[in-house]
Amino acid sequence: MSSVPTVLVVDDSPTILKVVQLVLTKAGLEVRTAPDGEAGLAAAREQKPDLILLDFVMPRMNGYQVCRSLAQDESLSDVPVILMSAKGDQVGERFVKVMGIVDYITKPFSPEAITAVVHHSLEKYAKLGHRDSEPLIGSPDQLAENLVDETGPFAREAAERAIAIEELRDGVAGAVAGKISGLFSLADAARGEGASEGAPESESHVPTDADAIADAARAALDDETLLRLADAARRAVAGDERRVLSGNLQVVPIAEILQLLDAQHHTGVLTARRSGGHVDIYFRDGSIDLAMAQGAAEEFLLGRFIVENDLMPRADFDSFVESREKNGKLIGMQLVKLGYITEDDLGAALRQQTCELVYELLRWKFGAFEFQSTRDLPQRAVDAALGLDVEGILMEGFRRVDEWHLIERQIDNFDLVFLRNEDAVAQMGRGRLTREELTVLEKVNGKNTVKELVRESRMGSFEVSKMLYRLLSIGLIRRRVMPVAV
Repeated sequence: MSSVPTVLVVDDSPTILKVVQLVLTKAGLEVRTAPDGEAGLAAAREQKPDLILLDFVMPRMNGYQVCRSLAQDESLSDVPVILMSAKGDQVGERFVKVMGIVDYITKPFSPEAITAVVHHSLEKYAKLGHRDSEPLIGSPDQLAENLVDETGPFAREAAERAIAIEELRDGVAGAVAGKISGLFSLADAARGEGASEGAPESESHVPTDADAIADAARAALDDETLLRLADAARRAVAGDERRVLSGNLQVVPIAEILQLLDAQHHTGVLTARRSGGHVDIYFRDGSIDLAMAQGAAEEFLLGRFIVENDLMPRADFDSFVESREKNGKLIGMQLVKLGYITEDDLGAALRQQTCELVYELLRWKFGAFEFQSTRDLPQRAVDAALGLDVEGILMEGFRRVDEWHLIERQIDNFDLVFLRNEDAVAQMGRGRLTREELTVLEKVNGKNTVKELVRESRMGSFEVSKMLYRLLSIGLIRRRVMPVAV
């Protein structure tokens, strides 16, 4: 291997590739380039680089997908990655120290900046040719290090498993020793009883009765001992199913928790809490089977998605809710049982509801989380069995979060009130608007707040805010200016 560190630059911009290659070559590094994610992975597998500079937004495979593939490849999982993104302040912070990403740099960058970041990362993570001297943060087996300290639940689990293995080893050794001791005692007793006085030791009679030997073995390995050893073996192999991962969402973003549970194929319940309610996400082998909420806004209730997808008229659904028996049964299953909707209809509504709840969680800046590992999921999650891919949900969720950043520049709180610009609406014509835009526009009356628009339109806050943002941008509505007291 060459003593000169190798940097692989992956970007779909030929200009970026040429500039970065020129700058880093002048800095004394060996530089290779790739025009997209797939080509970058192929180049990395052909010759393992010391560091990868990776663009986030690329066709075919984006930066997150490339990082995921690197993390799943044992030969490449320890390669440090620097993310390059025009949205580095938003995207970069979410991915630093996740799946091998150790730093990020925002485009456009200066030659001095890219050189400094690359040298710093090489010295800190790749050790300039001594790659094995310090493990990197970010491989699938090391993701937990980003979530807990040395006293955290994953560290405790590892310690408990080591103790269980030691306990199992000692238990087996003790039981086997007891068995051998019992057999020798039986043999000695038999030898003493059966030996002829004065006869040589070699001629002593040692019984070979199978029942006697079995009795001695059972005496050494009794039921209590066997149960204890079996329990120790279960804990040593499977770990403690009652373990809990918990933390603060201000310290660990929910996206990192989702990625960890996905990468390690966990089964159990992830609960995120903040004042006013909580969301439960049910995982099965790393996929999301269902999400449900307590204390959620009306927009996240199942009824919204049933009506929005035209599965039931709003009036019929409202009448059903008012008249249904309060027997604790889930409303979706009641609708299926009574023939209002099909099981496929319910599955589609649950899928949409689950995704929307996860998208909302990605916006939470504070709160607490905990993960309960269990193979016994509640029946509602078993029945739903949505099997949603975490990666796909996160990519759409991050796209929405980025849109929220733009929207919130114009709509910074849900108590704002808007007015219609009737002249602009007449000049443009309502026929050029989408159904959703028309729905929101008709409810803009100079009185309704954004919060009330969400409730009356029976749409989600993201959809309503996006419609308002569009209507604002083309001048069909404007903010109502509240009078100032003098």
